Amino acid sequence: MKKINPKLPNYITIFRMVMVVIILVLLLLPWNAFITSVPLVFASINLIYFIAFILFFIASISDFFDGYLARKYHLISNFGKFMDPIADKMLVNSLLIVLLIKQPYALNQLSVPLIAVIIMIARDLVVDGLRLVASERKIVLAANIFGKIKTVLQMSAISVFLLNDWPFSLIYGPTPYVATILIWAAAFVSLLSGIIYVVQNYKILKD
Repeated sequence: MKKINPKLPNYITIFRMVMVVIILVLLLLPWNAFITSVPLVFASINLIYFIAFILFFIASISDFFDGYLARKYHLISNFGKFMDPIADKMLVNSLLIVLLIKQPYALNQLSVPLIAVIIMIARDLVVDGLRLVASERKIVLAANIFGKIKTVLQMSAISVFLLNDWPFSLIYGPTPYVATILIWAAAFVSLLSGIIYVVQNYKILKD
């Protein structure tokens, strides 16, 4: 088997966390103070959000590779187990929060529904709390299929919101049908996976 740097999966996880910071700085900078206006690309996509989408896509892909390499080459570490889910939640939840706010330089940019964001973040808090209690009892809670679907839907929804519902906006016009469907689907699956976690591990809470 080909040897790779044993710390490579951890480096990829750290890279994802750095990318989160870069994306947030990019989106939250007061661009109106530096330039008169931010140009649009591909119809209604704001240039800053388009760049953020590219960086977010790269960071999302890295989420697959660090886990894949760690499993394939048996490089699973305590650092990876601890930091990988943190990096994932930093990437998704921070973008969801930022996309709640319409930036002054992108007034026509779509914003995600507040209730959907609250559902998804609340679910993560509940599941993380449950995992913490389980870890104290030396119990490992495996991710269920709905948790994986939730992550895919969240990343897809964030991508479509960053792209201002493009290319679907070319078909449906200014009404963000696809973006809206994806974000509420992500919220629903997130809630469902959280309920399943609690029901399956009720004994841990009961104890």
